[in-house]
Amino acid sequence: MTLGRAGVWLGSMANLPAADLRRAVVEIEQMGFGTIWLGEAIGREPFAGAALILSATSRVTVATGIANIWVRDATAMMNGARTLAEAWPNRFVLGIGVSHVPLVKVRGHQYERPLSAMRAYLQAMENAPYRPAMPKPPPPILLAALGVKMLQLARERTAGAHPYFVPVEHTLEARGILGDDRALAPELALVFARNREGARATGDRYMRTYLNLENYRRNLVRMGWPQDELEPPGSDRIFDAVVAWGPDEEIARKVRLHHEAGADHVAVQVLTPAPERAPTEELRRLAPLVLDSEPRNSIGR
Repeated sequence: MTLGRAGVWLGSMANLPAADLRRAVVEIEQMGFGTIWLGEAIGREPFAGAALILSATSRVTVATGIANIWVRDATAMMNGARTLAEAWPNRFVLGIGVSHVPLVKVRGHQYERPLSAMRAYLQAMENAPYRPAMPKPPPPILLAALGVKMLQLARERTAGAHPYFVPVEHTLEARGILGDDRALAPELALVFARNREGARATGDRYMRTYLNLENYRRNLVRMGWPQDELEPPGSDRIFDAVVAWGPDEEIARKVRLHHEAGADHVAVQVLTPAPERAPTEELRRLAPLVLDSEPRNSIGR
């Protein structure tokens, strides 16, 4: 299974009406992006959303980035992934993660001991019973890993890691922990704006969202970022570290830096002033800057 050199992290685009979403993902596939990523927060259920995208397309890989372990038991998670892998062979990747305290509590669940919970959850997934024929190959699993111990768990028990809201330095660190035989697919936000004022006018909503979540702030502090630079919406320095902007060549360079640091695949998220629309025009502009003819990686375990 290949992710391709670059994919599209849908973000708010995943909330489009179903008919509009189908049209958008068909266009994304035609542009040549290798993978379409969709998350789980308060939008569509990710397996249903993945099925919607898979049924509308013919070859692009679809990945959850991520499905939340607290809101479904391990058997439901594993068997949802198996169902999609059986129906669309070699086209579904299961990204899972511990999410964040506010998103877990609002759904009535308890967030505690995330590393231990993930370790036990992976074991339960491995033991999950399934009466239909097992998909061949089984769906690869990626972890939303930020810290050292979660990255180590990704190396030990899964096909790799899908870090989110991380600078290039994290990609370099993650590759060192994962080794050469695990997939590394970080997310990277970008804004087509030539000056900082325009970039921040669009990107600060993204910054506020994620700097208000403890897991992301703690990861950046661990990497040496001072707390005062992480007060939402963050300093210009942290903005430049996690959001690509500027001339097209500069945006392409930022994506390339993640590849040079060890990423097999970069999931690009285009931020726009109107998040309710599909940024297909921007993605069409981006595609020739970040894609090449050869798939970068092959994953599966």
